[in-house]
Amino acid sequence: MASPLEQALGVLVGTFHKYSGKEGDRYKLSKAEMKQLLLAELPSFVGDQVDESGLKTLMGNLDADGDGEVDFQEYAVFLALTAELCDEFFRECADERNRKI
Repeated sequence: MASPLEQALGVLVGTFHKYSGKEGDRYKLSKAEMKQLLLAELPSFVGDQVDESGLKTLMGNLDADGDGEVDFQEYAVFLALTAELCDEFFRECADERNRKI
């Protein structure tokens, strides 16, 4: 049986491939595919709509090779940064709770 971390890795990879290749290269996320992924898989982060200028900025920041799409390595950077922000948020929440005690 897979460990929780192994299951999580499977979800991360599977989620990328669920959205990649709907248009163009099947191993990359286009801007439209990234938008679909964000709306469906990260609704707590983006709400019910994605700001187009924010999406353009995100794609530009992630697109290290400048091809206009996000490959798996660039997607992994996005996930790492998102996880880091979540960790920071929860540490700050814990610190705030500790200050109130």
